[in-house]
Amino acid sequence: MATSKNDTVQLQARDLALLRGLFECRTMTTAHAAALFFDNKIDATYKRLQKLKTAGFLTERPRRAFGPSVLFLTRKGLVLLQSRGVLNDYPSFDLSALERRASVSDLTIRHELEVMDVKKAFHTAIKTTPSFTVEEFTTWPLLNEFKAYRHDNGASVLVKPDGFIQIHETEPGGSKFKWTFFIELDRSTEKQEILIARAGCYFDYYKSGGFAVRIGAARSDYKQFPFRVLMVFKTAERRNNTAERLLQNNLPVSKQVCLSTLEEVIHDPLGAIWTNPVDYREATKGTPFDPERRSSTRKYRHQPEREALVESKVKKFRLLEINFISHYGTIPQS
Repeated sequence: MATSKNDTVQLQARDLALLRGLFECRTMTTAHAAALFFDNKIDATYKRLQKLKTAGFLTERPRRAFGPSVLFLTRKGLVLLQSRGVLNDYPSFDLSALERRASVSDLTIRHELEVMDVKKAFHTAIKTTPSFTVEEFTTWPLLNEFKAYRHDNGASVLVKPDGFIQIHETEPGGSKFKWTFFIELDRSTEKQEILIARAGCYFDYYKSGGFAVRIGAARSDYKQFPFRVLMVFKTAERRNNTAERLLQNNLPVSKQVCLSTLEEVIHDPLGAIWTNPVDYREATKGTPFDPERRSSTRKYRHQPEREALVESKVKKFRLLEINFISHYGTIPQS
C-alpha cells in the first residue's frame, strides 16, 4: 500500500485494521493487539506498535508502574482513518467528540479491558476450530444499542450491550449457520434488579421482532433469528445469585441467558463452561437453595455451601455444539 507524504511509516492493511479496531473498542492492551492482529506474535506486535506510536497514530494512557500498556488512537490516527474512508460505515462524529471518548475513568477503562479480554479469548479459541470463523465482534455500545420494553416499570429503555458476536459455522457439505450472541459483562457493583431487568429487555428485543428488523427481516419472522445473551460474572456466587433471581422474576428468563465466570471465559470460552437458570434450578431442586423455596426479597447472606453444591451438580454446556442447540431449543440462523 502506498504511503502518503504525511505518513512517517509505510502503512500496511494490518495497520489500518488495528487502528480501526482501536477506534471501535476505544482501548486495548498490547496483549489484545497481539491476539487480534498479530497471531499472538508478541515481539512483532511490540515492534509494529512502536512504529505506529512514533508516527503519532496511537499513544498510551498514563499508567502505574508494572501496569499494562493501554493504547488509544490519537487525533492523527483518527484523521488517517477518515481520510482512507475506513470510518464510512460508522456513525458520523466530529473529531472533538471522538477524542472525548478517550477521557474516561479508570473504572470504565478496567471494565472495557475486561470486555477486550473476552474478545481476545473468543478470537483465540475460534482460530483453533477450522469450521468456525468470527464474522463480527463489536464492543462499542453505540453500535449495538437498542430500545426495548422494560417489564418491571413499563418504560421503553435504551440497552447498551458490552458486545455483539456473530460466528459462522461451515459444515462439511458447505452449509453455513450463524450463531449470534450479545455479551453482558457484570461490573459486580450493579444491583441484581438492574441485571434482571436487562435480561427482560433482551427477551423483549427478540420477542417483539426488534432484532429481526435490525438485521433486515420482517418483525413477524423473529423466530428465525434467535440469539443468546452471554452474561459473564466475576464470581460463581454472583452468577448463581443472578440465575436464582432470573427464575424468581415475574417474567422468568430460563433459557435465553447463558451464564459463566470471567475466569472460565478467558480460559476457554468454547469449553463446557456455560449454564443457564434452568440448569441452576435442576441443580438446586429439592435443596434449601431451591429458588421456589426462597423469597426474592430476603436479605442476602454469603452461602459457600450453596456455591459448592451448584458447582458439583450444575450441568454446563459448550456454546457451539449440537447438545447446546438441543438443550436450548433453537437452531442457529442460516
